[in-house]
Amino acid sequence: MRGLLWLLALAATAVGVSLAARYNDGYLLLIVPPYRIEIALSLAILLFFTSFALLYLLLRTIGLTLSLPGRFGDYRARRRREKATASLHEAIRLLFEGRFTQALKKAGEAHAAGQSPGVAALLAARAAHGLCEPEKEQEWLGRVNDSRLDPARLMLEAEMAIDHEQYVEAVSLLHALQNISGRHIAALRLELRAQQGCGNWPEVLRLARLLEKREALAPELAQEIKTQAHQETIRRQQQADEGQLLAYLRAIPAKERSLRLTHTACEALLEHGVDDDAQRMIEKQLDVQWDSDLVQLYGQVRGSDLTSCIARAEKWLPQHPDDAQLLLALGRLCLQQRLWGKAQIYLEASLSLVDQRAVRLELARLFEQTERWDEAMPHYRAAAEQVALRPSTPLLRPGLSSPRAVPRLPG
Repeated sequence: MRGLLWLLALAATAVGVSLAARYNDGYLLLIVPPYRIEIALSLAILLFFTSFALLYLLLRTIGLTLSLPGRFGDYRARRRREKATASLHEAIRLLFEGRFTQALKKAGEAHAAGQSPGVAALLAARAAHGLCEPEKEQEWLGRVNDSRLDPARLMLEAEMAIDHEQYVEAVSLLHALQNISGRHIAALRLELRAQQGCGNWPEVLRLARLLEKREALAPELAQEIKTQAHQETIRRQQQADEGQLLAYLRAIPAKERSLRLTHTACEALLEHGVDDDAQRMIEKQLDVQWDSDLVQLYGQVRGSDLTSCIARAEKWLPQHPDDAQLLLALGRLCLQQRLWGKAQIYLEASLSLVDQRAVRLELARLFEQTERWDEAMPHYRAAAEQVALRPSTPLLRPGLSSPRAVPRLPG
């Protein structure tokens, strides 16, 4: 529509000019001695505008011709920039696709072309890390010379250090990042992994609580990490005195306690000989949640009142009549109290459910103490055969013939 209006306006202008020229009797007189030139005014005006247009076209053509080298150079520079930008975008896409070789190549092209060289170097370093080439990682990281990219560089270096199991270096890098830009969620998650690798369990516990508070960890995962941190700290506390161990156990918040944690804590308490506290802890946990492994620990308690332990365990028996570990625990407790008949009944009932080496050894011990040597020897032979079938056996607590797990120290 706009073109049609312009065409109508141009036609109207042409008609108007032609009518004005038809009724115009004026003329133009040019005197250049010895010449005298007389032409119509309309023709003079037409010649003037035509000459102006030709002169403009001539000057424009000369100007364009003279500017061709510069314009060509600008065109080539623009094409290089467009190609470098495309290479950078390709590097990002290939990196996300996991095609690290092509991503490294494209990032190198973008860096060579000067298109966001710092970002291109970071992409190349990440691609080199995906290819497991540490030398190229460090080479490209050394090319990141933009201070604005220091937080990104430190995050990438920390992640690489964790993947290379260089946890102490990762913690140092994350502390340097904290000095620059403070702690954010991603950095805290990385630091949590690094502190786990270092075995710094108090710091792991603090970071897990902080991330859970910020809703940056799923509650189940946070609970698992906190349980692991408590377990490892308790195992370290086994090397200290019982006072420190009890103080630590009492300081654990109730919402962070779990069945696994109770098991580890009771093992540590029994190792230190704090049997009364272990007894109360096991009873409290079993009232909430039943666990056969914890019941087995209950049978290793050597508290001040074993009679009450036997009575408590016998109350559990109607609810769990087929629990071999409960029967074993009752047999051990009765054996300590020299209740030979009851001990034999419970141990043989446990053996009828599951043939365990621990039950065999307890029965052999019972028959030895009651001077029934012929009945003890078959149980010793059966226990020895089980050891031959499973050569790696756990250590025994001093004074007990039942196996207990060896506390695992970190690192």
